[in-house]
Amino acid sequence: MKVALLYNQKPDLSENTPKYQSDEFAEWDNPETIDAVANALRERCEVIKIDCNPARLQQIIATLLEEKPDICFNIAEGIGAPSREAQIPALLDMMRLRYTASDPATLCLTLDKARTKEILSYYHIPTPPFRVIHTLDEGKAFLNEQHCFPLIIKPLYEGSSKGIFERSVVSSTEELLRQLREVIEHYKQPALVEQFLSGREFTVALIGNGNAVEVLPIIELLFDHLPKESRKIYSYEAKWLWDDPENPVEVFKCPAPISNDLADEIALLCKRAFWALRCRDWSRIDVRLDETGKPFIIEVNPLPGILPNPDEHSCFPLAARVAGMDFNALINRVLDEALKRYNLAI
Repeated sequence: MKVALLYNQKPDLSENTPKYQSDEFAEWDNPETIDAVANALRERCEVIKIDCNPARLQQIIATLLEEKPDICFNIAEGIGAPSREAQIPALLDMMRLRYTASDPATLCLTLDKARTKEILSYYHIPTPPFRVIHTLDEGKAFLNEQHCFPLIIKPLYEGSSKGIFERSVVSSTEELLRQLREVIEHYKQPALVEQFLSGREFTVALIGNGNAVEVLPIIELLFDHLPKESRKIYSYEAKWLWDDPENPVEVFKCPAPISNDLADEIALLCKRAFWALRCRDWSRIDVRLDETGKPFIIEVNPLPGILPNPDEHSCFPLAARVAGMDFNALINRVLDEALKRYNLAI
């Protein structure tokens, strides 16, 4: 079987680029991850690696036409538009090529945090109350309304903690306006204003399709290692600055130390979100509790991060390891789920 591995490789940033300014390519993969996925697939398949940099579009198309892969293993994140995660799958659909993971519609919807929450709300799946602010004038009018602080301000179309900093949790109208301005002016997109939940946070890896979707061991995010003044969120600082693979800290606990009842409630909640948003093959879903211990969906990630180095604290591979799958087994399990979905022989 011939598999095309489709990815975006992080560019080499200048040594003079401050880390806090280098989040533009946070969702793209490093060479170690790309090689690890390719090597896992090579256990069973012939692999063609294709860097899906938008500047190479003609070459991408030409390679796919020439190689005619049986299926594509898609981890390409795209760049530059709210539709970026859907760009490669849409191209594959047009070329009538099979691929792993979700289709363009789901990838567009889940990258738009408001559209995700609207669908979840329609299906009565708990998600924090929210509002979308498109302009600073709209934001200034919003300041005059009654608010129940704290709130958290996020870019509408980002992932991998891009644009979510410690300062994103706001407790006053002055802080709220500051963060609205940062998102609208720096990220050039609307801001999602969401009620901040003060409880524990979890992330849940799901793999499979339909009624056979499997929930892997639930992970709790630990915030004890963060500075005392931290807002206890998995911010850009917590994800990329304060947690260093050379000096790793305990960021996650898997399986999460929670009751069976809460684990079952979170698992069912995440399955319902997976089904409502029509995710395919795999997804990682973030959950946070309110002050009463009720779980809410806060993020759906149908192209989950998969760093192979355990010291880099990548959630999906961690949950897979606890479930008894090493990295290679995880990648091939995702491939198998897609092959079953296409009714292809395994």
